[in-house]
Amino acid sequence: MTPKHKQIQKKRFALTPSATKRLLLVVLAALLTIIIIPKGGFVPDYYKPGDIASRDIKTPRDFLVPEPELTEKKKQDAAQAVIPIYDYDPRPSKAVAQKFSDVLSQLNAELHRHDDVTVEEASPASPDKTTSEAAAEAIVEAGVKPLPAVNPSAILDLQLTEAQTKSLRLLARDDVLVPKFSRDIRHGLNRKIVGNLELFQNNWHGSILIRDLANDKETIVEDKQSVLGLNEVLRDLRQQLFGDQNVTAEAVEVMAVLQKMVRPNLTFNQSETEVRKRAAAESVLPVLLQVKRGEMIVREGERVTAEQVRKLQALQSSVDGFKMARNAAGLMLGIMLLFYVLHRFAKMNIRKYHPQQRDLLFLVSVFVGLFVIAKVGIFISMALQSAFPYIDSACYYYLLPFAAGAMLVRIVLNSEVAYVFSTLLALLMGMLFGNNLYISLYVLVGSVTAAHWVRHSQARSNLYRAGWYLALVNMAMVLAIYALSDNPFNEQVLYRLGFAFVGAFGCAMVVNGTIPLVESLFKYTTDFKLMELANMNTPILRELMIQAPGTYHHSIVVGNLVENAAEAIGANPLLARVAAYYHDIGKIKKPLYFAENMHPPENRHDKLAPSMSALILISHVKDGVELAKEHKLGHDLIEIIRQHHGTALIKFFYDKAQQREKDGQVNEQDYRYPGPKPQTREAALIMLADAVEAAGRTLMDPTPARIQGMVQKIINKIFIDGQLDECELTLKDLHEIAKSFNRMLSGIFHQRIEYPEPAYKEREKDKEIKRINNDDLHRESAAEPRHPDNNVQNGSQDDLKRLGMS
Repeated sequence: MTPKHKQIQKKRFALTPSATKRLLLVVLAALLTIIIIPKGGFVPDYYKPGDIASRDIKTPRDFLVPEPELTEKKKQDAAQAVIPIYDYDPRPSKAVAQKFSDVLSQLNAELHRHDDVTVEEASPASPDKTTSEAAAEAIVEAGVKPLPAVNPSAILDLQLTEAQTKSLRLLARDDVLVPKFSRDIRHGLNRKIVGNLELFQNNWHGSILIRDLANDKETIVEDKQSVLGLNEVLRDLRQQLFGDQNVTAEAVEVMAVLQKMVRPNLTFNQSETEVRKRAAAESVLPVLLQVKRGEMIVREGERVTAEQVRKLQALQSSVDGFKMARNAAGLMLGIMLLFYVLHRFAKMNIRKYHPQQRDLLFLVSVFVGLFVIAKVGIFISMALQSAFPYIDSACYYYLLPFAAGAMLVRIVLNSEVAYVFSTLLALLMGMLFGNNLYISLYVLVGSVTAAHWVRHSQARSNLYRAGWYLALVNMAMVLAIYALSDNPFNEQVLYRLGFAFVGAFGCAMVVNGTIPLVESLFKYTTDFKLMELANMNTPILRELMIQAPGTYHHSIVVGNLVENAAEAIGANPLLARVAAYYHDIGKIKKPLYFAENMHPPENRHDKLAPSMSALILISHVKDGVELAKEHKLGHDLIEIIRQHHGTALIKFFYDKAQQREKDGQVNEQDYRYPGPKPQTREAALIMLADAVEAAGRTLMDPTPARIQGMVQKIINKIFIDGQLDECELTLKDLHEIAKSFNRMLSGIFHQRIEYPEPAYKEREKDKEIKRINNDDLHRESAAEPRHPDNNVQNGSQDDLKRLGMS
C-alpha cells in the first residue's frame, strides 16, 4: 500500500470534530456514572460466624436486614393471638326439647282419652280386672275403635326401659307439670353447652369466637360463665324440673332419659382454628432491622457474629442488578442531557465560551480526575472514622479539593468556561454524595470564589492568596449549611471549619503541582508559563539578541506597547507582552535581510528580485513557528507568531515588482503573508504595535502630533485592509489602543533640545519627513487594501481619523 493510499485510509477512519465531541460526551457520562452509582463501599467479604474480620466494613448505603428470630417470635405471637373457634349448633338441643315436649303431650292426650270412659260404663265384670282393662273392654263393647298406643321410644328415637316408659306416662298425667316441664327443658337446653366444662375453662384465654352453624354468624364471647358443661346443664334441669326435694324414682328415670338425649351444642373447631393461626402467622411481615449509611458493621480483628453475618449478607443482596442497571442508564442519560444543554446554551449565549476540541478533552480530564479524588476521599474518610471515631466521617469531606478544578480551568482557559464548569461540577458532586444539596452549594460557591481570585495570576503566590479567600468563604458556607440543616452546634462544627480552612489551601497546592502537568499534556500556555518565558535569558531570546540585536530591541519595545494597550482594552497583558518578545524569532535565520539588523550602506535586497525578497520576508513567519515548536513555547504563542502579519501585503516589493513588469501583471498573492488573520485581540495588538513601532523609527521629528498622525494612519490602513475582521476588537478598542500607543511612543521618542544644523542637514530632514508616509524598504509593514476603492478608503479614513484623540 502506497503512502498516499495509507493517508487516504487514515482520513477515511478519522472522526470529525462533531463526532469527537459526541464521543467525549458519552465517555464522560459513562465514567461519571461508573463513579457515582455505587454510593461508596465495595462488595464486602464473605464471612462465617466465628471468623476474624480482615478489614473494617462500613455500610455505604441504607439497607434493611431481616431478623428471622424476631420474625418467628412475631409469627408465634400472631398465631397465639388468634381466638379459639367453637362451633355452636342450637338445632340438636331444640330437637331434644321438642321431642320431650311431643312425647309428654301425646302421652297426656292418650291418658285423657282413656279417662273419658267413666268407671260406671266400664264396670269390671270381675273383680280381678283393673280399671284400665275394664275401660278398654267398655270401649270395645261400645263399638269404638281404639287409637294406637303412644310409643315414647319411637318419638324420642331412643330405646327406653319399662321403668323409663312408665315414668314418662306418670309424668304426663299431671296437666300442670307437662307444659312447665316443656318450658323448662327448652330454657335449660337453650344455652351454650360443652362436653367438659373443666377442660374448657382450663383452655380459656379471655375470649372465644363462636361460629353459629345455623346462620353462619360469628360472635366473640368474653364471659366464660355463659358457657356450661353438660353435667351442669343436667343438674340445673333436675333442679328446675323436680326441685332439690322429693327426687322420686320416676324423676331419676326421666333424668336418665334426658341424659341419653342431651348432647353438647358448643364444640371446639380445632381444624379451623389451626387454619386461621397459620394464616395469621403467614400474614406477618418479616422483621427488618434498618442499617444506616456509614454504620460500622464489623471492625478489623473482631470475631464475626451471626448477626454481623446477616448484615453482610443483606448488604450483598441489596445490590439489585436490574435496579442498578436501570439507575445507571437513567443517570447516564441525565448527565449527557445536562452537559449538552448547558454547553449549547453557553456556546450560543456567552460570548467568550468557545471551547475547542483540546479544551473539551482537558475539561473531561479534570472532571474525571476530581470525581476519582472525591470517590477515594469517601473511602479514606470511612477509614479515618475507624481510627478517630469521635470525628464524623462527613467532616473529612471538607478536606477534598473541590475548587481545584475551577481554579485550573480559569488559569488555563477563561472565567466563562470556569463558571459553566463549576455549575456542572456542583450538581454532579451533590449526586455523588447521596443527592446532597448542601454539598452542591458548598462546591459551587467555593469553585466560583477560587476561579475569581486566580484571574491573571502571574505568580504562584497568587494561588495561596486565592486559597486564603477560598478558606474564608468555605468556613462561612459551613456555618450557613449548619444553620440550614438544623443540626446542633457541637464539636463537629469545629472539625468542619478546620477542615474547610485546610482544604482551601489544599486546592492551591493541588493546582500548583498540576499546572506543569497540564501545560505538558495539553500544550497550554498558562500565565505561569508566560512568566517563565518572559525571562529575557531564555535560550531563544539570547540567540535573538546575539544574531539579530535590532529585532531584539524592536521586540522589547513592541512588548511594552502591547502590554499597556492590552490593559486598556481588557485583554491579557502578560500574553501580549511575552508573545511580542517572540513574534519575530524567525528572523534569527536570516537577520541581515531585515532593516533593523542591516549595516548601512549594505542592502542585500539590492541583488535580489522583488519576489525573492518578499519570499524571504514571508519565510520569517514560518521559521518563527518552527523555532517556537522546537523550543516548546506553547500553542498560544505559536498561533500569535503565525498570525501577527495576517495576510498583509508587502507593498514596497509589490510596487517594485509592478515597476519592473512592463505589462504590470504581478500576482498580488505572491506578496502577501499566508495568514491567517489575527484570531485574538492579543495577536491583533501585536500586528498593530509591530507596524507602529517600525514606522515610529522613521520619524525625524517625533512630536506628539506627528506620532498621533502616524499611529492614526497605520491603524486605519490595517483596519481598511480587513486584517482585524476575525478578532474581537471594536472601534472603541481601537480608540483606546491608539491612545495607549500615542502615550507610550511620546514617552519613548521624547523631545530633545534642538541644536543649530547646517543647511544640508535641513534639506535631508525635509526629505526624511516626506518619507514618513511611505513604507520602510525592508519592513513587513501594513498593507494597502487589496482592491482599493478611493471613495470607500477616504470615507473610512475620515471615520477613523480621530483615533487616539481624547
